[in-house]
Amino acid sequence: MDAVAGLLDGPRARGAFLLRSTMDPPWSLRIEDEAPLTLVAIVRGGACIVPVGGEPTWLRAGDVAITRGPDPYLVADAPDTPPQAVILPGGECRTPDGLELKLMDFLGTRNWGNSADGETVMLTGTYQLEGEVSGRLLRALPPLLTLGGDAWETPLIGLLADEIVKDLPGQEAVLDRLLDLLLIAVLREWFARPEAEAPGWYRASADPIVGPALKALHQDPAHQWTVEELAKGAGVSRAALARRFNDLVGEPPMAFLTGWRIALAADLLLEPDATVGSVAAKVGYGSPFALSTAFKRLRGISPKQYRLTAA
Repeated sequence: MDAVAGLLDGPRARGAFLLRSTMDPPWSLRIEDEAPLTLVAIVRGGACIVPVGGEPTWLRAGDVAITRGPDPYLVADAPDTPPQAVILPGGECRTPDGLELKLMDFLGTRNWGNSADGETVMLTGTYQLEGEVSGRLLRALPPLLTLGGDAWETPLIGLLADEIVKDLPGQEAVLDRLLDLLLIAVLREWFARPEAEAPGWYRASADPIVGPALKALHQDPAHQWTVEELAKGAGVSRAALARRFNDLVGEPPMAFLTGWRIALAADLLLEPDATVGSVAAKVGYGSPFALSTAFKRLRGISPKQYRLTAA
């Protein structure tokens, strides 16, 4: 598992919230759900996203936006349209004065809005991401990123739009996978752009020397890796790998491995039946004491304190 796969581990296990909205102007939604990650894809018409205190970003058919929470924002037909609905945590919908929402109703399977055949049709997928592994990638994203439909090609938006209104056996799993695929496609396209300022470890994954080493560390963190073994797998000398790894990733291979192990351990520690000993074995530490020492050195608290704080 790498950090992109880790980003989706949580929502794949718990199910992402997915909705098709059909709107006729004027319409405006204030989003206060505090979701860590939301994907908006425009199927027809257009909309604008307005962060609090920020400038509007316009979206047209084929465009995709990703917002990174928890700050609120508007999605509307125009920046000056007053909010008609407030979306709260848990998907609760209220009017701006706090009353139960009556203006917009569900219009069918996963279909919601103020018109059955609205001028604007958009798909919204909300991920309730948690954990250190997903955080490694989330922290690299801006609060709002957009991809114009004229700048990249994908069949996934149309496919997701077709599937979202169906109610067939296994449909939730189909929609989760399609949304995951669309999210991965957007992230790949975004991080390939110079303005994205992708993390060093992400850019280095395509390097012919450092890439194989990163893949090995990601996929088997419990293995007792050495720089010499990683260099052999990459087909270069120990010194060459160490130098290039540090140049591209920004830290030595063993320092990166320690950070990756501790990120994995932090997530594993929150599982109900986990013990420090069982987690230590899964991430490459020979004893609970060894994991506790490394964890406290990087995080400033012990694994037990971390688990209590998170709870």
